[in-house]
Amino acid sequence: MSAIPGDGQRVAVAMSGGVDSSVAAAVLAERGWDVVGLTLDIWPDQSSEPGRRNCCSPRSIDDAGRVCARLGIPHFILNFRDVFARTVIDRFANSYFDGLTPNPCIDCNQFVKFGALWDKASEIGAELIATGHYARTERREIDGRSRLLRGRDSGKDQSYVLYVLTQDQLDRAIFPLGGMTKAEVRAKAAELGLSVADKPESMDICFVESDYREFARNWTGREGTSGEIVDGSGSLLGSHAGIENFTIGQRRGLKISADEALYVTAIDPVTNAITVGPRPDAEVSRFVVDELNPVSVASFEPGLAITVKVRARGDEIPARIYPDSEDTAVVVTDSPAWGVAAGQAAVFYQGEVLLGGGRIVPRLALSESEVPQLSAAR
Repeated sequence: MSAIPGDGQRVAVAMSGGVDSSVAAAVLAERGWDVVGLTLDIWPDQSSEPGRRNCCSPRSIDDAGRVCARLGIPHFILNFRDVFARTVIDRFANSYFDGLTPNPCIDCNQFVKFGALWDKASEIGAELIATGHYARTERREIDGRSRLLRGRDSGKDQSYVLYVLTQDQLDRAIFPLGGMTKAEVRAKAAELGLSVADKPESMDICFVESDYREFARNWTGREGTSGEIVDGSGSLLGSHAGIENFTIGQRRGLKISADEALYVTAIDPVTNAITVGPRPDAEVSRFVVDELNPVSVASFEPGLAITVKVRARGDEIPARIYPDSEDTAVVVTDSPAWGVAAGQAAVFYQGEVLLGGGRIVPRLALSESEVPQLSAAR
């Protein structure tokens, strides 16, 4: 849903203290919505002093309050530390020790912004929730389904991290910035005299100030376990201090000597081994996703032609999808995909429409006998 005239309807805006959510609130207020700003207090370490690039930090909460005062709208601060820790940070921190590469922004959208926050928003009479994401929605007359679309600004499009939303969540979501560019958003903030007009972009992992590996160790109390670094044939090349330090496609930090550049191609949390190889070894043409979520369609037809992204800022690759069940599917790409990391999201598009997506399954867990489509889809 775009920022259509509100006719006095109440909408709760998730305000992080950044320029995007601030302008989202301003645009809705200008168009006649009854806007209420909700800011989540989720900062895990109340004794730390996060930088200006950390959204939802104590400093950003103050920024959101000043924006709401400037716009003349109510502002509420919600203590979501427990729910955020349970649904986002715990999963993020433990994933590295399981050989996975997490995306906490996706979990935050699924469980917090469009999950737990809705209960609070409905308590204050809000009919809809708005965020500062660069994405759009539309409702199709033919089937009555809401569809999730890319944001107009291709450089800022954030539809990827919203693929986990349900039809019910899309029906009550508004993305006022979907048709705007980042430059237009900053210009609007300056025009309104908002204090956050020139605020820097927030960090990708908003609750981590510096080293995410050290954060994961401190949060979980877990220590990395040393293991072997091997090549594709199993030959020993070196050792490492813990699999949490690696992700698929990684080149730096291997601390081994070789005649050619080597990349992480597999992470085995059972044997604690890191497998490395030349760049082509970190490419795959088939992979499996679970936690499959159709967003803009009711289901995925076997062999459906799509483009797939395996990271938010990655390239899109033509592919076909072969559902195995309601929850899993095989993705077969037209050309090899680089750095397909277990735990990350594979998100499916057709043109401007985000069809849905799923979580990438570890390669080590797959075999053709377990997933018949791997051979059938050759």
